[in-house]
Amino acid sequence: MKTRLFRTPTALASLTGGLALLPTLSFAQGLPTLENPSRGTGGGIMETIRNYGYDIVLLVALLVVASMFIGVCYHAYGTYAEIHTGKKTWGQFGLSVAVGAVLLVVGIWLLTEATGVL
Repeated sequence: MKTRLFRTPTALASLTGGLALLPTLSFAQGLPTLENPSRGTGGGIMETIRNYGYDIVLLVALLVVASMFIGVCYHAYGTYAEIHTGKKTWGQFGLSVAVGAVLLVVGIWLLTEATGVL
């Protein structure tokens, strides 16, 4: 009795396709290097950590300003939507946009001054 290892051509194809998905050898030659902080590495490990901390504080300040901008836009859009229902006027919309813009400028200024302290 003659026995065939693979009864259908699709079984052979699925086996060879499965072998192609096995992990191959990989080496750490192409890994990216850690970027230096914006103020440089400094003279020692403590100064380098302080410089990385400065970059983290700048990133958090950027996230705060971005959330302020989203909040102002959300409020302005809500005021705009209430104009069409008759609950608000165009003057109130302009006032909310102007106050929001002033708050953004003051927030950016304060965060810039705060990061300058570091």
